[in-house]
Amino acid sequence: MSPVEESTSRAPSARRGRVVLVAKALAGAALLGAVGLGYWLSARDRPLGELASELRRGDTARFEWQSIDRKHWQAIADTPGESPEITDAREGTSLGCAPGMVRVKGAFRRELHGAATGEVERLQDAACTDWISREFPARCRVFDREKIATEIAKLPTQPMDYCIDRFEYPNVLGHNPMIVATFREAEATCKKGGKRLCTENEWTFACEGEEARPYPYGWTRDTTACVIDRAWRPFTEGGLQPRDGKTAREELDRLWQGEPSGSRGGCRSPFGVYDLTGNVDEWTRSVNTKGYRSILKGGYWGPVRARCRPATRAHNEDFVAYQQSFRCCAESNASVAAPEPVPPVASVVGDGGALTTLAPHADAGPPRATVDLEAEWTPSSSDDELEALAKTRAARCSSVDAPAAGVSATGLGLATLALVAGLERRRRRASS
Repeated sequence: MSPVEESTSRAPSARRGRVVLVAKALAGAALLGAVGLGYWLSARDRPLGELASELRRGDTARFEWQSIDRKHWQAIADTPGESPEITDAREGTSLGCAPGMVRVKGAFRRELHGAATGEVERLQDAACTDWISREFPARCRVFDREKIATEIAKLPTQPMDYCIDRFEYPNVLGHNPMIVATFREAEATCKKGGKRLCTENEWTFACEGEEARPYPYGWTRDTTACVIDRAWRPFTEGGLQPRDGKTAREELDRLWQGEPSGSRGGCRSPFGVYDLTGNVDEWTRSVNTKGYRSILKGGYWGPVRARCRPATRAHNEDFVAYQQSFRCCAESNASVAAPEPVPPVASVVGDGGALTTLAPHADAGPPRATVDLEAEWTPSSSDDELEALAKTRAARCSSVDAPAAGVSATGLGLATLALVAGLERRRRRASS
């Protein structure tokens, strides 16, 4: 073979060698990038599936949003809503109250000196006959109604007579609640409307009634009655700053899993108040002399407790988060007789977007479609889900299991390495 022919035969082999070297370098970079991405996602509790969904979604919003006072947000519903006067006429629970409000009158089972001590919640826990989970957020499937009645009969009562918004603010059937409100802003909004923020005892009584029901609809946990138990979506630290910005809107669009007020006729208290548990957290005023004045009640759409008595006491008056809302209270006209309790029938927003009517919901036997649900985070003794979630993230970041997400994210790099190996095999066969 002449020198020219030998040089010519070696040229393709040299080019293939350079291609292989470049491919190996790219594979190494991809592998390191994938591992780094895995660690980054693990530190933020962000599963790869969720990231992939966000990338596929792109800039397309799930909901249409409106900013209110450059502080608060509201997802615009598909229906125009219903005027409070029409809802009042159908419900028949507003005698002695302003339009859109429900009259609450009766004997509240109070704890020591009218404070919130957790006594009734402990009595209810002792009467649970079927636990879903005893760890945070403790959830009971079935409570013994007679046992609760026997125990609360030993407690003193406090007469109450007041009015409370039928729905979460802005208190319109078919509208989504306004969210991202601080305690101080909730107080100011109620005051501006000639009302006041409810005390935690007023909120609790409107939810549980004179029988101290664990759930507003009764003693058996129904996963379909209220908006609860939806999968928790990790939030982004600082994602709501500034509150009126595009980043905040996109963060809320990703996180929002609530429903328009009154969407579920079963989520109704003995007095006719809707959505007290689930959907969104609600600010109330503390009845205790120590600690923060700002108390959250009811839980929201995530896998939390969603009972009438529990409360979150971990946040100050300026704390703001994506799921926070409120409803208002006011004094009643005591000269007007309070309405008699009525069966829970509600106009609600149906699947087609139109206002429809649901049949009465009763606490009779096992709930519909009840399923066992595991907590989405490590159990904690805290009474606040956000604090527990923060502790879980910190524990995961410092544990030896943290690289697991990174390892699972190396699929791209491994696939590239497999491609390189294939090219190398082809080069060897060609040169042999």
